[in-house]
Amino acid sequence: MYTRFARHRITDPAALPFSAAGYSRFKFGDGMIARQYGYELSSAFLETHGGLLMEHENIVLVPSPYDAIPTASYAMTLAFRERVNKFLYRSGKKSLLQSKIHRYRTYSEDYGAMNFEQRLALISSDTYHLDGAFLRDRLVLFIDDVRITGSHEMVIRRQLEREGLNGHFAFLYYAVLESEGTAPDFENYLNYYDVDNMEKVIGIFNGHDFLMNTRIVKYILRGTDETVRGFLEKANVPRTHELADYAIGNSYHLMDEYKTALNLIIQLIDYGDQSSKRSARSSQRA
Repeated sequence: MYTRFARHRITDPAALPFSAAGYSRFKFGDGMIARQYGYELSSAFLETHGGLLMEHENIVLVPSPYDAIPTASYAMTLAFRERVNKFLYRSGKKSLLQSKIHRYRTYSEDYGAMNFEQRLALISSDTYHLDGAFLRDRLVLFIDDVRITGSHEMVIRRQLEREGLNGHFAFLYYAVLESEGTAPDFENYLNYYDVDNMEKVIGIFNGHDFLMNTRIVKYILRGTDETVRGFLEKANVPRTHELADYAIGNSYHLMDEYKTALNLIIQLIDYGDQSSKRSARSSQRA
């Protein structure tokens, strides 16, 4: 059984029910907006489908697919989980179980600029893994931020059906596009509406509520030698280490599109670490 739920429905791209600028910042790691979205989605879902949660003992929460670096929607999922777990606690119910859609291929193509056929061909060539034994015969909540073409949902449904899984599978979104004739690259319009240069990326990256995600890592690693050096001059140092660790975890050092910038980042932060150690030793001797 399938259910689809959205906090917002986009029927006119020219009159969005939420801030395009806020959404753009969310996609680049603004944690405050991610929490706002998660809280909004949880409140709306509980109001409409709170009874559905009461009907099930085991409820599994599954964020959008990722490898080592979480997506922006993962941060939204954490806030959603917090609110729903409090609801379940007050109702004397078991808290949400968690699972993950593992993916074994990462790609550099700009997904938001593709049409439906291109998206489907790209992600169909990916390999997803679901823990079928864990999901079977349970209420499963798949969460993502915006549904534009539905290609991701289609691939997940195919996987569920291929594995012969029974259960109640709910696809939850912060927003769904329901405007016929709107080009799929509308997603990129939203993604880059407010964050369209390295200075804005650095502002979010250094922010108090920043949460690392795939989009901002890819954006930084697509930069030129000049923009990467400029980024490192201003970026929060511990977070640059975190970025490098995440990027290696996603094997970006093996991808031509990213390895040059990643190698430069690692060289420069390693040099900075060594310089700091030398300065500390000099101060101790003095």
